[in-house]
Amino acid sequence: MRAAWVTDIHLDFLSHAECERFFDSIVGDSPDVIFVTGDISIAPSLLSHLEAMNQALDRPIYFVLGNHDFYRGSITEVRTAVRARLHGRPLLTYLSEAGIVPLTPSTALVGHDGWGDSRYGNYATSPVELNDHRYIKELTGLTQSQLQERLMRLGDEAAMYLRQTLPQACDHYSHVILLTHVPPFRESCWYQGQVSTDEWLPFFACQAVGEVLHETMRTRPNCQLTVYCGHTHHSGTAQVLPNLTVFTGAAEYGMPQVNAVIEVQ
Repeated sequence: MRAAWVTDIHLDFLSHAECERFFDSIVGDSPDVIFVTGDISIAPSLLSHLEAMNQALDRPIYFVLGNHDFYRGSITEVRTAVRARLHGRPLLTYLSEAGIVPLTPSTALVGHDGWGDSRYGNYATSPVELNDHRYIKELTGLTQSQLQERLMRLGDEAAMYLRQTLPQACDHYSHVILLTHVPPFRESCWYQGQVSTDEWLPFFACQAVGEVLHETMRTRPNCQLTVYCGHTHHSGTAQVLPNLTVFTGAAEYGMPQVNAVIEVQ
């Protein structure tokens, strides 16, 4: 099975013709399935862009959402709208609610959006202010401590979901692929070939998810976990454990690309 992986494609930066050319480039790689690790669009245009992908690519699309997908909207409302839109569209699968997806007899797929949960780095002294905190309903108008509590809750939500699904997947498959938007480890949060600084790490990595992945894989040496993520727009590979590898994908606004074509055994 061939899987085309794309991340942070930000289709809201493209014209209709540019979207079509990008979709054609994916089809040109002859994948059997598509992996999308978030930041597809922004809330007002997300559903239309998912529909455009569904029609143009005409093969299974497994996706998670990124922070930008909730811009100009609400996390709860966007997820509800996506869930409703998937009815009658069997080629679209939102992994944050899909459980364990068998890909081959030996490989399964799981995933969740994830979130920068403020635990890595130094949140208290960071001067970083993201547009997330202006354009996502649940993150606006909060004090620093209130915002941190909300970010931690979002990270915990992702971790709880994966704590329920990943061990089961590992117990039944020798290889598990996990899609998430936010890098789950400090060492997988890449910026220009280096790990991000303590100012940026609170918003660009999810410690809660990383802890679940490390705990699960440390006790299951016979299962291999491969993680694909994005968010930082810079590429890198982190070998966290002998059986836990994280690939972080590069991206550039207005110039989406296929990050890799993966041979799934």
